[in-house]
This record gives sequence, C-alpha cells and structure tokens, in this order.
Amino acid sequence: MIDLQRLRILREVAEHGSFSGAAQALLLTPSAVSQQIAALERSLGTPVVERTTRGTTLTAPGRVLVESAGVVLAELVHAQQRISRLAEGEAERLTVATFISGGQLLLPRALTGFAAAHPRAEITVLEAETGDSLALVREGRADLALVYHFDGPPPVRAGDRSGLALTPLLDDPMRIVVPAAHPLAGRGEIDLADLAGERWVQGCVSVGDLLDGYAAIAGFEANVCCRTTDYGFAVSLIAAGVGIGLIPSVSLTAPPAGVSVLALRAPAPSRYISLVTRQGRQQPLVQNLVQGLLAVPGEMGLA
Repeated sequence: MIDLQRLRILREVAEHGSFSGAAQALLLTPSAVSQQIAALERSLGTPVVERTTRGTTLTAPGRVLVESAGVVLAELVHAQQRISRLAEGEAERLTVATFISGGQLLLPRALTGFAAAHPRAEITVLEAETGDSLALVREGRADLALVYHFDGPPPVRAGDRSGLALTPLLDDPMRIVVPAAHPLAGRGEIDLADLAGERWVQGCVSVGDLLDGYAAIAGFEANVCCRTTDYGFAVSLIAAGVGIGLIPSVSLTAPPAGVSVLALRAPAPSRYISLVTRQGRQQPLVQNLVQGLLAVPGEMGLA
C-alpha cells in the first residue's frame, strides 16, 4: 500500500524540482523529504526520482505516481468534505465549472429542474475555460465541468490517466454571421472562400487559430479587426457593421436583429461540447445534473 503522505511529498518534489524546494513548501527539512522519498522507493522496489547536482527529475514510475497522486488526493479531500457536511447536517454542495456560452445557454435549463428537485443543494458555478475546468475537476474543486474543443482529439481520452471521464453532449457547428445588409445575407449556405477580403470579429481567443487554419485551406488570410472574449458581444458588433464572424450555433439560438446566419459548406469547423467528471461512481447530485444536461440539446432543438 502506498503511503499517502509520501505521495504528497513526491508531488511537491515534482512540482518544485528539488528536495529543498519541496521541503520549503511542506515546512520540512530536506533530509526529512529525502528520507520519505527513499522509504517510498523501498516500498515500491524501484526509484521514483533521479538525483542530480541540478535537482531532481522523475523516473517513469515516478511520473505514473504523480499523475495518479492528484486524482487520489482530490478524491480523498472530496470524500472528507462530504463526510464532514453529512456529520454536521449541512446541505450537499455541487460545484460546476463552465465556459461562458455553455454557462449562459445550456447550464441554466438543466439547473432549473435540478434546483426544484434538490431545494437544499448548494450550487456553485465557476466560470473557466476548458484547461482550467479540467484542473478544477481533477483536483476536486469542481464536481462537473462543461468543456469544449474544436478539431482534433477531445481534452480527455480513454486511458490517458487523467482520472477524468468525458461524456459528449453536443456537436455545435460553427456558423458565419454577417450584417443584415451584407451582400451574402440570406444565402443560407456559402463557401469560406466567398469571404476572402472580409474584416473579421473574433468572439473567442481559441477561434483565432481555428479561423486561420480554415482560411488558409480556403486560400486567404483572415483580417481580424476586433477581438473579444464573448460571442454575444461579437454578434452585436457584427450587427453594427464592424465585420463578420465565425460563431458557434449554440450562441445563435436567439440572434439579434440586424444579422444573417449562414452555414458553411465542407470543409467546415465545428465545436464539440462535453461533460467532464471524475472517473468512478459519482454522487447522486452529480448523476442527476449530468442527466439533466444530457436532455438539454433535445429540449432546445439542437440534438
């Protein structure tokens, strides 16, 4: 059985790159840290760190341990918090991390029914982009996260030893939004190459690389005239005639007056929205909210 305190110490050694750095963070002596790592290695029968004059680096077994340490320790913290609340008669708590457009358009529909079914549950919502959301769930600071990715592999994959589980929620095609007076308005479907020479309003930092890649395939370089971090703001600027934009469908469920929404012929980008939880059996509150979220695309006519 691996000693949890030694696991914590190994994680600090990995983070700080030396016994002295880990000792300072843990309020221990470097000698005590060294002794604990040596004891961990004896119990495993294999080295977990390589000691050099410049500090320490993890061996392959050490990396496996550190990858697992965050998940194991987060689960223990989460369990201890739940036990404390039960012992003190407190309400169950549920923390959800979400990106902005998911939080605005998908999460509220699920939370309405959830809150009615669980009136004593204390719900906390954290705004975070995908990378930060994954860390929040992995570390036990969030129970569930709404995340997204564009082209390429999803942020969580089977066998990646992240300790996380991913459930696909929605394929969210990217659309072109133009001012209502634009010559292409009302065309329905266009080729991206039709937009060479246009000025672009960027509604999310991560859309920049996506647009650049697809524009290159279409044979032009995107001229970005405005960068925002909110799709709603981007669409309002498009309506004002500032430029055109590449906007996910979910953010266009109720587009304002003054814009026209166009579909792209292939090759066309899409955004993929998923739910992320910790691996293993989830507490009933998490299971219930997951089921509520899975029903939302159908309720909104997006499935």
